[in-house]
Amino acid sequence: MSELPNTQENAADPVADPHAVYSKRLAERAARAAELAVRDRLLSNLRLVTFAAGAALALAIFFGRWLGVAWLAPPILVFVVLLIVHERVARRKDRADRSVAFYEAGLARLEHRFAGSGEPGERFRDPHHPYAEDLDLFGSGSVYERLCTARTHAGEDTLAEWLLTAATPEEIRARQDAVRELTPDLDLREDLALLGEDVRAGLRPNALRAWGEAPAQLQSPLLAPAAATLALLGVAGLALWIFTSAGPIPFLAAVLAEMIFANALRKPVAHIVDAVEAPARDLDLLSELLERLEAEQPASERLVQLRAALQTDGSPASRRIAQLRQRVELLESRRNQLFAPIAALLLWKTQLALALERWRRRCGPELGHWVAAVAELEALAALAGFAYEQPDASWPEISEGEPEFVATGLGHPLLPPDRRVPNDVTLAQEPAAWVVSGSNMSGKSTLMRSVGVAAVLAQAGAPVSARSLRLSTLQIGASIRIQDSLQEGTSRFYAEIQRLRQIMDLAGASPTLFLLDEILHGTNSHDRGIGAEAVVRGLLSRGARGLVTTHDLALARVADELAPTARNVHFEDHVVSGRIEFDYTLREGVVTRSNAIELMRAVGLEV
Repeated sequence: MSELPNTQENAADPVADPHAVYSKRLAERAARAAELAVRDRLLSNLRLVTFAAGAALALAIFFGRWLGVAWLAPPILVFVVLLIVHERVARRKDRADRSVAFYEAGLARLEHRFAGSGEPGERFRDPHHPYAEDLDLFGSGSVYERLCTARTHAGEDTLAEWLLTAATPEEIRARQDAVRELTPDLDLREDLALLGEDVRAGLRPNALRAWGEAPAQLQSPLLAPAAATLALLGVAGLALWIFTSAGPIPFLAAVLAEMIFANALRKPVAHIVDAVEAPARDLDLLSELLERLEAEQPASERLVQLRAALQTDGSPASRRIAQLRQRVELLESRRNQLFAPIAALLLWKTQLALALERWRRRCGPELGHWVAAVAELEALAALAGFAYEQPDASWPEISEGEPEFVATGLGHPLLPPDRRVPNDVTLAQEPAAWVVSGSNMSGKSTLMRSVGVAAVLAQAGAPVSARSLRLSTLQIGASIRIQDSLQEGTSRFYAEIQRLRQIMDLAGASPTLFLLDEILHGTNSHDRGIGAEAVVRGLLSRGARGLVTTHDLALARVADELAPTARNVHFEDHVVSGRIEFDYTLREGVVTRSNAIELMRAVGLEV
């Protein structure tokens, strides 16, 4: 499909270095873009010269009277040819430029400098969601911005939904198979990024689905033949008036009949035309996306299902959408001032409104399925791109027994590999919970977010930054980044206990992974100790698994009382030459020292 150099052999190699592949392709696309830019400037200059020559020749013909009008034909012909060729070159140049941008964005992700340059998913932020804000799923530099390569709003919505809602084990495995198949297909991901005219496009699923499923209008089978017959009579009456001596009476009679017919259908026709304008904006991109998906010959069950969903009465969805797009374009042609009188005579608006309704009755109910298929392909392609760019990531094993989260070499995917310190985490029957102690900045919150993000990615169908991960499907509840709210009139402490209540309810309804950072530190130590112990005991009694970080060693003693159900682990720091250094490595037991005083002195406080 692409006119750009093909390096599929590199993309198909599962052990290929993604940075090397992206760099090579970027150089090829950049060279092609530069070559096309030269052609674009040359053709632009030639058009200008040809126009100037034609204008000079026209003046010579008009004022000199010694040349015939036929001399204008060559420059006009050359100008038209240059116009057509220039348009084609400009389209190819635009495609090459966007291909360059695609690989530049890929390299930015690989080099961890993508923050602020992609789609942050701000519209999906919800402070009341049980983990989205706490795990930095959305916003600048977020997990979503790292993952999202979708071109359409529908694809963005689907990817966000997968991150916000845990799938069933069967669904997770189906997505994993599809993502594995798509991972080496770099050409497909590049093509998806280049389709359509805009860098980012609409494809608003709700508008398209609502239009396709709206109640049908003008259903009588006699209306279309009647409109065609009246239009034919109008043309015949005009022909009789011009070429015979019949006079204007037959033509005027036909026009009057057309006016009566059109006026009778005026309101439903206007409603049909107005309703199609919003979804029509997305038809070009939808048609191209569907055509690209139909070109695939997938093997995994989910991709096979998606491709099968694109057939309606044996005809591919892209062809059906192309038919709809053609009718919409014909409808728009009535706005041309030169064509408007002819359109009125042909009952153009009425006939095309009837044609649009016929299409909607036949294919409208399928439109939502087609959009959903495209959206899911984009979400799967985004996860496949993440898998391709993370060759050291592993595919999680989804278990269906007791709740568990067992990881080896776990790290956070938003940290560069040279700064990522892996740790092993085991949350099963024994131990079901870890109480993590440690000094400030030692790595407690990062560990907690690493666990949460791994669970989110695993249950979305993506690989994770770990040597291995086995987990059951788990609801996630986190209290890491709880803030007070002036709008809602709640303090931080009240917001936290509301979140704890939400997590407790989750644990009572289904297996849950809880992540509680500095639990209840907004109150006094006495109440904090009693409350934190009660919360941890309550969650464990409901079969939940999770992590609790604390500075309060009284809570650390609770883990000893609950052993082997709970376990104490900690992070350490070391003072070297007056500087605090961290190794971010988990150790057994409770931390024995604090770095608070050293940190205060390090920033210049006199303590």
